[in-house]
Amino acid sequence: MTTIEKTTARRRFGVLRDFGRLPRVMRLLVLTQLAFNIGFYMVLPYLAMHLTEDLALAGAVVGLVLGLRTFSQQGLFVVGGTLTDRFGAKPVVLAGCTLRVAGFVLLGLAEGLPAVLAGAVLTGFAAALFSPAVESSLAREAGERAKAGGPGRADVFAMLAISGQVGTVVGPLVGTALLVVGFQLSCLVAAAVFVLIGIAHLRWLPRRPAQHAGEPLLAGWAEVVRNRRFMVFAAGYSGYLLCYNQLYLALPTELRRATGDQAALGWLFVLASVMVITGQMAATRWGRRIGAARAIVLGFGLMAVSFLTVAVAVLLPGSTDQVPLWPAVTMVALLTAGEMLAVPVAQDLVPRLAGERRLGVYFGVLSSAGGLAVLVCSTAVGALLDPAVAAPVVPWLVLACVPVVSAVIIGLLARRGSLIS
Repeated sequence: MTTIEKTTARRRFGVLRDFGRLPRVMRLLVLTQLAFNIGFYMVLPYLAMHLTEDLALAGAVVGLVLGLRTFSQQGLFVVGGTLTDRFGAKPVVLAGCTLRVAGFVLLGLAEGLPAVLAGAVLTGFAAALFSPAVESSLAREAGERAKAGGPGRADVFAMLAISGQVGTVVGPLVGTALLVVGFQLSCLVAAAVFVLIGIAHLRWLPRRPAQHAGEPLLAGWAEVVRNRRFMVFAAGYSGYLLCYNQLYLALPTELRRATGDQAALGWLFVLASVMVITGQMAATRWGRRIGAARAIVLGFGLMAVSFLTVAVAVLLPGSTDQVPLWPAVTMVALLTAGEMLAVPVAQDLVPRLAGERRLGVYFGVLSSAGGLAVLVCSTAVGALLDPAVAAPVVPWLVLACVPVVSAVIIGLLARRGSLIS
């Protein structure tokens, strides 16, 4: 075994060793992300095909369904966070699992648009409930564990990211196998997965007292809005989700330009997942060493370069003659590397910016800010990707500006001492 192979093996088993040392409740929360993504990606990658081919819905209607699903998830995270602070994580997670089961059953059995819309909204809102509950619970548990000498909170969020990426790889593979029988079976099996998730949390997730039980339901919103440094941080960080969303929006356009089809899209998603699974812990630990602010700014810088790479390829079309996929591969690699460096460190900052209070609302607002950015800006980006609207290089230059603005905002906060590095 070479030195590189030994180092890689040591890192891989180091992650497993660190995970094994976590308390049971933290292991449950980390594995929850794995199970969530397996169930989710068994269905959602194939939903558009089902709606167009099996239900014969028009393209605009399919876009409406997918848009409502995304907005009911990202845009409503703040609702799930508010309910978590008010009632505790356990009932909110269980409610989210119940809604996800109902949503998948509806999608599987739907024969018309009303049932499809209801199923899409329920699946999205379910995530808006359980994701902030899981993230805020993990942040609180990890913070307490770190004081006792356990892994740092950023390391635990890195484990959460790795777990989610494993689910992102496994889910579509299971869904593809089930599609041999039909889309309905995929939906029903995914619903069964969330039944099991709900049972596991009913059995093992402790019902800790809600930190803000008895207070008015919306009391936390005013506190968050008054926290100016967090609101500025959330505005800057929201650029991350917009950048990540380009894997679904802009990347297919680049593949069509370079190769004439989207056949390589699945392999590029595998590339991103493998990078996170194998390198996330190392990236997070290096990010901690150089400081949170530097790691986040550098992460956004890598995202900007990823879009500039495609812009250069568009301006120099002959550069892709021999290796037509190099701009897309470089874009995915740099975008994923930026995410690996910035996201766990940024999530670790949220509880500290929040003063360890109302973590549900704070994590909910952070995600909703990203959802709002995607909702507002993706329409503009989609329009710019149309050659009839703008020159092909324009959308990539505009996209490169987004992470630059985010990096400037985070950097200014750090220079003013408003971030803990």
